[in-house]
Amino acid sequence: MTSSDLARTTNFNAADFDAIVIGGGHNGLTAATLLAQNGRRVVVLEAADSTGGAMRGFEFHPGYRSAGLAHIVNRLDPEVEDLLKLKAAKTSGASLPTVALSPDGRHAVLRGAYGETIDGVSPAEAKAFAAMRKKLMFQAGILKRFLKRRPPEIGRIKLNDLGTFAGAGLSLITKGREEGRDFLRMLLMNVADVADEYLTDDRLKGLVAFDATLGIHLGPRSPTSLLGLYYRLTGETGGKTGAQCVPQGGMSTLAPAFEKAATAAGAVIRTGAHAARILANRGTATGVVLANGEQLNAPVIVCAIHPQATFLNLCDAAELGTGLVRAVGNIRSKGNVAKLDLALDRQPAFTGVSPDDHRGRLVIARSIAHVENAFNPAKYGEFSPDPVMEITLPSLADPALAPPGGATLSALVEFAPYDLKGGWDNGKPAFEKIILDTLERYAPGLSKSIVGRQLMTPADMETQYRLPGGHWHHGELQADQLLVNRPVNAAAGYTTPLSGLYLASAGSHPGGGISGLPGLLAARHILSERS
Repeated sequence: MTSSDLARTTNFNAADFDAIVIGGGHNGLTAATLLAQNGRRVVVLEAADSTGGAMRGFEFHPGYRSAGLAHIVNRLDPEVEDLLKLKAAKTSGASLPTVALSPDGRHAVLRGAYGETIDGVSPAEAKAFAAMRKKLMFQAGILKRFLKRRPPEIGRIKLNDLGTFAGAGLSLITKGREEGRDFLRMLLMNVADVADEYLTDDRLKGLVAFDATLGIHLGPRSPTSLLGLYYRLTGETGGKTGAQCVPQGGMSTLAPAFEKAATAAGAVIRTGAHAARILANRGTATGVVLANGEQLNAPVIVCAIHPQATFLNLCDAAELGTGLVRAVGNIRSKGNVAKLDLALDRQPAFTGVSPDDHRGRLVIARSIAHVENAFNPAKYGEFSPDPVMEITLPSLADPALAPPGGATLSALVEFAPYDLKGGWDNGKPAFEKIILDTLERYAPGLSKSIVGRQLMTPADMETQYRLPGGHWHHGELQADQLLVNRPVNAAAGYTTPLSGLYLASAGSHPGGGISGLPGLLAARHILSERS
């Protein structure tokens, strides 16, 4: 019987392991793979009936499937790709284009890695965007040095920490004093001011504002909102910073690829295994009890689930201390993005978009003001009557998602508050109509081709993917919840006050997105501590 067979059996005998990984999302599977490759006996416990976490797909209408929450890849780390031998993640062509949609059909199209070239704008605007892009890429590269390694421990700076700081400083020094001052000036700016400083085209400014705030509870004029764009630009795909892709065969190939890597390394995967409690004795984690009463023992417990679920649901508060429990309870983790999946009986046609560009990312964000005005109602628990969104057509990359002749559309709609005033049961129909009416304006006839639909709000994501607050990053990506404060200071750097308990989810450093870095860096730290 192979480890994959073990993953599907219900008569699994309790055993001792070197490490228990709770959560079979891509970070948990990455951590399990590295630990198993280094000779550790590893079991992965996944509560759902299949692995993949937020990449886990599902049928939302007979014959039509969604590939999960994510519909593009823009930060899958090359080290993770190489470690796991993720052949399924390799792309067959260039980076997907981004189409900044305009109501009049005259769109701006960014090609290459985040707009290396741009169609549909004046030469002067293209030159201005290139200057802004160069500046932001350089500055994001400085921050990237800190995202690719374990965050430094305040008061316990090590030699390799000094090397990272020195490298960042050297990058600034070699660029000159003015560049260093500009970095410090811009670091905590809002993205709207930066876009206004460089650009005049509202389509490009709206796109930049959208990208900086997607998945974050900030508007483009909120202080520090530029950090969201920096974070996006620290990602890379196919070795190109700022690029985006859909894997060969579509997004649905990713979860099986991560699982295959883990089982090939020797990890045992158990689906339908719901962890109910983390056992501890005198400040040391010792094992896990499942919902069915089964007990598994191991000196290392790796939690690749939301930090609040780890500490507030699985751990005994007496083992953690009131300070940590309070800090974890105060993590800002209320999602503000909804996802609409449409089942269509034909391919949609967006006015003014070429057939090839339909394979890319289509963004409705007409201007900075459009994005800001869409954000404003969310501050008061309401959704916008004029939303901003990102659209893809997943069935173009993966025809198996729809029946022959059919198609699927996926839209990520910003600023859908978790705590909707009046509740989502009452508000969902009105919000869905607003989204569909918006799509119809850009793709006339779309509404007549719809045979099925599913709108997933943050509250739905919380239930379906076990995400407290429905936040796909497992916590806000804002200045006070990054680096040494992710998820909280007392549990930064993957270690926790409970000896033997480690964190490895998107709620840990460096954050969310399909990167695998939280899992990779957590496993490396475990191996360094327990060699």
